[in-house]
Amino acid sequence: QVQLVESGGGLVQPGGSLRLSCTASGRIIRINDMGWYRQAPGNQRDLVATITRGGTTNYADSVKGRFTISRDNAKNTVSLQMNSLKPEDTAVYYCNAHIYMLSGAYDYWGQGTRVNVSS
Repeated sequence: QVQLVESGGGLVQPGGSLRLSCTASGRIIRINDMGWYRQAPGNQRDLVATITRGGTTNYADSVKGRFTISRDNAKNTVSLQMNSLKPEDTAVYYCNAHIYMLSGAYDYWGQGTRVNVSS
């Protein structure tokens, strides 16, 4: 099986920064797209940013210029650097990865890490 384990969430003041990381482990042959999504209380889960294996990125309009997604293919990790955080960034952040295994290709999700932006 495959596990995605996230880290890096917490409480930060408006204008502050946090860095989220996610590592995939298991019987992985290849990871294609990886990304971060977030879900605020009472809301649906929304895309924050994605990155292809080749490094092409895509961001939600609300985070462009403030967040940066990156990955290390050798380590099966994806990170999200979040700067100039706003209270509206408060949510549970989930890592996602499209992973190829011997049995096929599947989408996996991490357990979520909470980000709270508050003074």
